Amino acid sequence: MSKTIAIFGFGPGLGMGVARRFGREGFRVAVIGRKPDKAEQHVTDLKSEGIEAAAFPADVTDGAQLAETVGTIRKTFGEIDVALHGAAGNMADRAPSTRTLDLPDLRVPMALKLHSPMLMARELLPAMIERGDGALLFSSGSSPRLAYPHLANFGVALAAQRGYVLQLAAELRDTGVYAGLLNIGVLIGDSQAERLIDEHPELVPAGVTLPRMTNTELGDRYWEMYTKREAAEVEVGFTE
Repeated sequence: MSKTIAIFGFGPGLGMGVARRFGREGFRVAVIGRKPDKAEQHVTDLKSEGIEAAAFPADVTDGAQLAETVGTIRKTFGEIDVALHGAAGNMADRAPSTRTLDLPDLRVPMALKLHSPMLMARELLPAMIERGDGALLFSSGSSPRLAYPHLANFGVALAAQRGYVLQLAAELRDTGVYAGLLNIGVLIGDSQAERLIDEHPELVPAGVTLPRMTNTELGDRYWEMYTKREAAEVEVGFTE
């Protein structure tokens, strides 16, 4: 029987790269995104490559919507074997200074990169633990590794997410369920961020270099994390 991967916060960069990699291995793909038209387009693209996929539009930061979506996926595809939380923030939501950071600046980053991953895990873990198998994959950026004040609010949120995932992974030992975080220190090919920065290079502060990696390569990294299930934290793209 085919397995199912659910990708929460599906985008054209990381989401498509992971969907294609797992799809080639026979996984069905649940595409979860906030905008129905984009989710349907991603499904169309995947189906054109012979990958079974379906769209489940939802705001992944809304607990009620997330729970309802998980229920719909289970009715459509059966149990979720692997989940990836790949939602990323917009450049417009960033706060460019740690010194002036205020509580409202953390609302979007914390909802997106801490609260939403927690909601996803709480919704999926009971069934995975009962089966003794499953994987929860999470995405992060450069901030847990490098101090980037121009991404001040997201740096705080990603540090909180890192702590959560590492604690979760420790608690899941010997349950058969894997939790892993990929710290991505690159600009992802075909992503919205890549397109925005190509159009507006001034968004990157002077002296900051952003290496690039295709979404295909990142899909391979997540597949390796899933199959090997070794480290709870993996890094890609860092040269220091």
